[in-house]
Amino acid sequence: MRLRAIAAVVPALLALAACAAPPVEPAAEQEVVAGAPGAGRERIVVHGTGDVSLDPDYIPALRANGYAHAWSGLDGLFADDDLTIINLECPVSTRGAPVEKAFTFRCDPAALPAAHAAGVDVANLANNHVRDFGRDAMLDSIRHTRDAGIAPVGVGTDLAAATAPAIVERNGWRIAVLGFGGVVPDAGWLATPRSPGLASGDDLDLMVEAVRAADAMADLVFVTIHWGMELDTEPRSDDTRFAEAMIEAGADGIFGHHQHRLGPLGAHRGRPIAWGLGNFVWPRLSQESATTAVARFVVEPDGTVRGCLIPAMITGHGHPELVGSPAC
Repeated sequence: MRLRAIAAVVPALLALAACAAPPVEPAAEQEVVAGAPGAGRERIVVHGTGDVSLDPDYIPALRANGYAHAWSGLDGLFADDDLTIINLECPVSTRGAPVEKAFTFRCDPAALPAAHAAGVDVANLANNHVRDFGRDAMLDSIRHTRDAGIAPVGVGTDLAAATAPAIVERNGWRIAVLGFGGVVPDAGWLATPRSPGLASGDDLDLMVEAVRAADAMADLVFVTIHWGMELDTEPRSDDTRFAEAMIEAGADGIFGHHQHRLGPLGAHRGRPIAWGLGNFVWPRLSQESATTAVARFVVEPDGTVRGCLIPAMITGHGHPELVGSPAC
């Protein structure tokens, strides 16, 4: 039955795969992912995903099967690329108490080594669940992801830290990754110059300034952003405005998430935009919510960037599988 269900949606998923068209010392609070740049710039492949939950209470299959179960259906895709960016949809902590909201998630710190082993390099923490267990649990998330070898972005001890990029050296390229989170439950979740929190995904001036600053210190800038409305399959006008402004400020590609539905791939000024990457490591709740993709952005030595969506399906709780091949 599972194979027939996957086969029924493969043609539609494959249609999504059409293409759209020596390290510097980091500033304080920047995340640096190891990897020496080459003498010249070479082709690189960057992957991005939508929502990842490593909460064993929400997805008991992860506890039963081990945390490598989350990544075992991807044929080593993230281990073979140059950079993988996910949206981690839960605080990584054993502390705190759940806040009053409809859904609260908490990731198991023990899950992160398997994610890193699978090839995950950067995790966006700026989303509407990172403070589900309070301020201290949010701050624990930064420490736990770092300890696992994954660079956290989008959250920090103050606004400067929350808007600082992760800096990655790959194949002669210096790459900056920024994280932003809209749709927060209240303004108290946002970082200020003197208090910890998220980098706002609703503050256009803040995002443009952060992209410009990252562009000044890196060859490439990629943005991972939590935006839009749940169940949307097309970008909203604000999302379009934000994306275009960030690309005009220097972003080379944008990975969007939050909607729990797969959206299209777009582009602006030759830079790809994954409007909504849906669920990824998530329970299989319905055919619509289980239909997903990995965004692949390919950077050529001349700086050309092209994108495509690699079709995937959540075939079992917490277990995405690739059901198509890259077209870029």
